[in-house]
Amino acid sequence: MSKENLSFPLKVEEIAQIINGKVDGRKEVVIKNVTGLKEAAEGDISFLSNPKYVEDLHTTKASAVIVSWDLKPISNKTIIRVKNPYFAFSQVLNIVFSAKQNYIAREVHKTCLIGEGVTLGKNVAVGAYCVIENNVEIGENTIIYPGCYIGVKSKIGANSLIYANVTIREEVYIGNKAIIHCGAVIGNDGFGFVPFEGKHHKIAQIGKVVLEDEVEVGANTTIDRATCGVTHIGQGTKIDNLVQIAHNVKIGKNCFVVAQVGISGSTEIGNNVTLAGQAGLVGHITIGDKVIVGAQAGVTHSIPENTVVSGYPARPHQKAKKIYALMQKLPDMYKEIQEIKKKMKKE
Repeated sequence: MSKENLSFPLKVEEIAQIINGKVDGRKEVVIKNVTGLKEAAEGDISFLSNPKYVEDLHTTKASAVIVSWDLKPISNKTIIRVKNPYFAFSQVLNIVFSAKQNYIAREVHKTCLIGEGVTLGKNVAVGAYCVIENNVEIGENTIIYPGCYIGVKSKIGANSLIYANVTIREEVYIGNKAIIHCGAVIGNDGFGFVPFEGKHHKIAQIGKVVLEDEVEVGANTTIDRATCGVTHIGQGTKIDNLVQIAHNVKIGKNCFVVAQVGISGSTEIGNNVTLAGQAGLVGHITIGDKVIVGAQAGVTHSIPENTVVSGYPARPHQKAKKIYALMQKLPDMYKEIQEIKKKMKKE
């Protein structure tokens, strides 16, 4: 069964078909809403992914629960068994989300300013007070919420969501199924200046930004255009709120960039990399595939693939943990040294 154009209410057996699950219990039960185990009421569907919450399964009022294949049978509970309950639950949430998008009028609001040579695909929605400059292309089924600005010669692919008050400057390319959250700025000038004769002289930023398919950009995140060339974000990469990505940065596929991360110019990041919250990276370094950078880490040099680092300056995680463990002992060590010095003076 296709998830396209579905909405609640749905029968349990219909949901099971969508998420490739097997029903234990009443297949004909009608589901009207999706929520957590503790908050659920009759008519809701929920999920159990973490075994430590199994007691909530016995007390929940949910009419159906998505669980793993190996969970023991639960009497008087309608359950849907799947390979990955969390992923299956996300698929059910997507049904709710898609239904909400269908409430939006697929039209260009009369208050919008649309330039010359603009191409709008089939079923595009453009909300109130948007400005779309000359020679912009927007793919079919894309939704642009109110108050957005899209600059000259920019291109947005199909089935994308551009939330309210997003700024997409000139010559920015955004792929299909992208999500850009409120207040994000894509393609602003990179921070480039030349010191000369006591002044900072601006370097013109004439490059571009490319976001490949299925990239998500969080609220108030900024991705700067390249000085020359391209600032590039790979397919499937997810970027959290309040992230700063500088000019000429290259990020690979399927990366996670968590809130308040700062990436300096011309740094290259591989595929499947995780940058945890508030990590900072200096410019002109390379981060290999599958690297994990811990929260608040300060990365001052290149990191080889398959490495986990943390701390400031960032070191291999196990080494960093030992250093911090020893740092906790410094006050006691200081006292011991002072006592040894006193003894030595008496002798």
